[in-house]
Amino acid sequence: MPFILGTAGHIDHGKTALVQALTGINCDRLDEEKKRGITIELGFAWMDLPDGQRLGIVDVPGHERFVKNMVAGAAGMDLVMLVIAADEGVMPQTREHLDICSLLGIREGFVVLTKCDLVDKEWLAMVQEDVASFLKGTFLEGAPILPVSSLTGEGLDAVRSYIAQKAHELRQKARSDIFRLPVDRVFSLKGFGTIVTGTIISGRIRKDSDAQIMPRGLATHIRTLQRHETPTDEAHAGERCAANLQGLEVADIRRGDVLCLPGTLFPSQRWIVNLHCLADSPMVIRNRTELHFHHGTLETQARVLFFDRQELRPGETTLAEVRFAEALPAVFSDHCVLRSSSPLRAVAGAIVLSPLPPSMSARDGARDKNISLLQDLARLEKAPGEDSDAQLCDKVLCLRKNELAPFSVLRVLTGLGQKRLEKALQALTSAHKAICCDRENRAYIGADAFEALAAQAFARAHELHERSPLKEGFARSALAAGWTRDLAPKLVARVIDSLIASGKLLASGDILKLPGRGMELDERQTRLGAAMLAIYTKAHLTPPNLKDVQEELRASEKEALALCKVLVSRGELVKLREGLYYSRQAFEEVLAKVSAWFESHDDLTVADMKIIFGLSRKYLISLLEYLDQEKITVRIGDKRQFRSH
Repeated sequence: MPFILGTAGHIDHGKTALVQALTGINCDRLDEEKKRGITIELGFAWMDLPDGQRLGIVDVPGHERFVKNMVAGAAGMDLVMLVIAADEGVMPQTREHLDICSLLGIREGFVVLTKCDLVDKEWLAMVQEDVASFLKGTFLEGAPILPVSSLTGEGLDAVRSYIAQKAHELRQKARSDIFRLPVDRVFSLKGFGTIVTGTIISGRIRKDSDAQIMPRGLATHIRTLQRHETPTDEAHAGERCAANLQGLEVADIRRGDVLCLPGTLFPSQRWIVNLHCLADSPMVIRNRTELHFHHGTLETQARVLFFDRQELRPGETTLAEVRFAEALPAVFSDHCVLRSSSPLRAVAGAIVLSPLPPSMSARDGARDKNISLLQDLARLEKAPGEDSDAQLCDKVLCLRKNELAPFSVLRVLTGLGQKRLEKALQALTSAHKAICCDRENRAYIGADAFEALAAQAFARAHELHERSPLKEGFARSALAAGWTRDLAPKLVARVIDSLIASGKLLASGDILKLPGRGMELDERQTRLGAAMLAIYTKAHLTPPNLKDVQEELRASEKEALALCKVLVSRGELVKLREGLYYSRQAFEEVLAKVSAWFESHDDLTVADMKIIFGLSRKYLISLLEYLDQEKITVRIGDKRQFRSH
């Protein structure tokens, strides 16, 4: 399996000399480094193992002023080689580097005692005992302590042998498969253009791929790739990689940016983290404190906010929100390091629980519920495995509440690989705990949130009936208004469709109604409706204008129109045009006489209608147009013909 070996340790303890002795590569490339004899920037080398695998090595600076560079290099390490000089023993940066490796989630490593040619055997034995005591309680407790002289070569074979052994023993990390390369170096080469380098912390990349530089979303294209300075078509997690980028200048990119595939990372100015203050932290972290925040190769400022306290003491752990000046991308379970400004040293570590967090407002008990869900995520992060994948997805969807979670976003929020995420979502949908509301984007919502939205829609339907009892129903758009603010249109459609499918709503075209509801008249409206029908029945073929009926009944225009609509829906009135209605009996008489006319005539004109009914043109034109509209007659020039003929 590809993995990265990294150095750690105090300044001048021989990290760079050790790497050169093992690989033949001098990682100090800067003139200032060679002149001063100290490592300032990250250095990179590789080592060929007996099985043909090429191992990437990151050499970090040991000076306290350059710890930020050390953190950037350590972010991609799988195996750490803690370097301690035999003539000096454990020093301040030995401790801080070990703390940083621990905070970054590194769990594998060993110790190399360099410069053993400068001390006698008794001193060496004493230093080994001191180092073993120092390592107690850390992830390196019980790890091999290998004496070495980079000058004479003593012990180098033992180091090479142990590295080769670990290469076989190390288990593949349960990484997300989102491709991410945190940029640790950017430069330009004549004939190639802009090149970025970094350790691929997850996923894989192929040359000729479209890509993005986050967090600013700069579009680019990967022309070529190199893996350990060898051209390659594809590079994977756990490998050092150089990518030749098209369309971007060196000035466009900075250390801390992330090379990724388009549409896979989603920056936010807020993250929720599980924050642990180191037991030997020189400071108490107070609420709203601003600290140096390290994530991947990025160093930035972040403000820390607590939910349940005003300060975090050494050795304590709590949920916290971190806020940044600009939106930054992360993935669930990413490890971060926080350092104080004075003294300048690591004070805490953080594990990302929600890189796209919900609102933490204290209103309506939402904060308490969200905190409980985030605490569940913290427990699941500590015990990863396929058995807990569905639980992880369930908690993430609960945190999203009414916001749809597309598959691409769920990859970030859970840190699960695609296949495991698909399996987890299938388990949730089968158990009716999640619902897919957008098949194109594979966007999901938790079942509880969906049911709550369905209840809101159902309540809205009742409200619409109560508001307009004389209407048969309401438009789909009217039902969607009011309770759907900020909801995805496809989610709204799915909620309404679910109510129809369950029989809680009835649909007729675009008109919806509740079963047993629609056009309900109270006692007064029933009396007015009967009076209105009586007026039109008595008027027979010469009905009054609706406005006159309204005035006679002393009803409002809105009420009169609503009553007419009810009588039309019942078939008791026929609406010829706006304001003109016939009773059903009167219209049936018109229809019968027109049918009789066509038994002996081919055409029907306005003049013929005058002969048949003796009515004014006001009624005759409206009757003919209505007969055309209802496809009883068809107009040809100034004449009508019977459609059935």
